[in-house]
Amino acid sequence: MSDSEIKAMVADSEPPIFEERAFTTPVKLSEATVAVVSSASLHHAAQEDFAPADVGYRVLKNGNRDYQIGHWSPNFDVLGFATDMNTVIPLDRLDELESQGIVGKVSDIHLSYAGNQFDLSAIRMDSGPAGARLLKEKGVDIVLFTPV
Repeated sequence: MSDSEIKAMVADSEPPIFEERAFTTPVKLSEATVAVVSSASLHHAAQEDFAPADVGYRVLKNGNRDYQIGHWSPNFDVLGFATDMNTVIPLDRLDELESQGIVGKVSDIHLSYAGNQFDLSAIRMDSGPAGARLLKEKGVDIVLFTPV
């Protein structure tokens, strides 16, 4: 069935009306706390590196920028990260935006997951919501996702 045939079939359909909306009015960017969530398997030197099939996350302290990258893939070039961490986790750029008043505050913590997973269901159903809950508890309003 073609796209035009499907559109013709639903052309007279009334859109659903929802009593509750899934979205809220966001905080103004200039007042928002911003965190980064990366899929680059970043971790601090004192933290355990990501193992294959590790669907957990690591909490990255903003003030301790000794990040190590644990992403392993023949398709990923670590040279960019080795040259400038901002290619993977743009915290210096966020600091600049904070100093200019464009964002309210850079979060004290950020999260990293191992993005090179074959089965993402545990992240989607468990560690992803757990990480979101943690960030929300820490006052984070906006998340900048940096996929690798």
